[in-house]
Amino acid sequence: MIGIGVVGAGHWGPNLIRNFHGRAGSRVAWICDRDQARLAQLQARFPDVPATTDTGVVFADSAVDAVVISTPTRTHFALAHAALSAGKDVLVEKPITTAAAEAQELGELAARGGRVLMVGHVFLYNQAVWRVRRYLEEGTLGRVQYLSMVRTNLGPIRTDVSATWDLAAHDISIANYWLGTTPVSASATGGVWINPGLEDAVFATLRYPDNVLVNLHASWLHPRKAREIAVIGEARMLTFDDMNLVEPIRIYDKRVAEGPSPLPVVETFASFRSSVRDGDVTIPRVPVGEPLLSECEHFLECVRTRRAPDTGAAVGLAVVRALEAIDRSLHAGGREEAIP
Repeated sequence: MIGIGVVGAGHWGPNLIRNFHGRAGSRVAWICDRDQARLAQLQARFPDVPATTDTGVVFADSAVDAVVISTPTRTHFALAHAALSAGKDVLVEKPITTAAAEAQELGELAARGGRVLMVGHVFLYNQAVWRVRRYLEEGTLGRVQYLSMVRTNLGPIRTDVSATWDLAAHDISIANYWLGTTPVSASATGGVWINPGLEDAVFATLRYPDNVLVNLHASWLHPRKAREIAVIGEARMLTFDDMNLVEPIRIYDKRVAEGPSPLPVVETFASFRSSVRDGDVTIPRVPVGEPLLSECEHFLECVRTRRAPDTGAAVGLAVVRALEAIDRSLHAGGREEAIP
């Protein structure tokens, strides 16, 4: 039975508690949060789990095998460092830290101590995301030319990090996973309207090897919630809509015809509309599952078997390096910035 200490019981914390507590093989040994009122609410929901405002109590308890950190991003480094130093395995929410140097230090600390360090890039445990990765590996779309990624909503508005670090972190992790590599440069522009110094909307372009472009639109100041990605390949095109739980993926048999061709003469608007459509649209069946549950089960497997997690420190570090480059570009008026 793996004992879990959950540090941070705010917006995302209760979901983690639900997935780790009462399962065969794991239980939540402590809930920790600075807000006493929040702890009281969770103790009413989980009366058999003790609660504390002191992380030291959690880290010192021998019944705690692993610590799950779901706190504001700026606190991730200090808390993960303390937990690893106390000999605990750690699952920390994305992004792993707010600085690449800190992410690298955590990875080195975990390696020296033989500890599991996993980052909660939850979309990399999504069945549809796995399916798209398989299509790309099999060459279903042909050579990938670019990705367009939109992640918008009206809120929740963060006060600790910008929309880049909160929202675009998801899409960067997906793009890195799908393309099997990391970006070489970033350029971005954005706007600040609500909290000084924190961008509410960001438009960024990442350049990957082989001149693959990834365009990101991340905003928590938008009237419509969207989680949409388009993958443009030479042979086919694909869309992924995470808001569509039944049919999240569509594959379009559309492409530019080889060689020059004469423009068609169209007589009506309807014939014009039909002239730009080419090929069939395939909607594959994707199993419905809870990505967070898959993530939590993977973490428990890593704790039990001591295997390296699929979203380990290196994955988290690559995302942070891209986020830092986007920030540098924002502060440099959109200049393209190299990514180490």
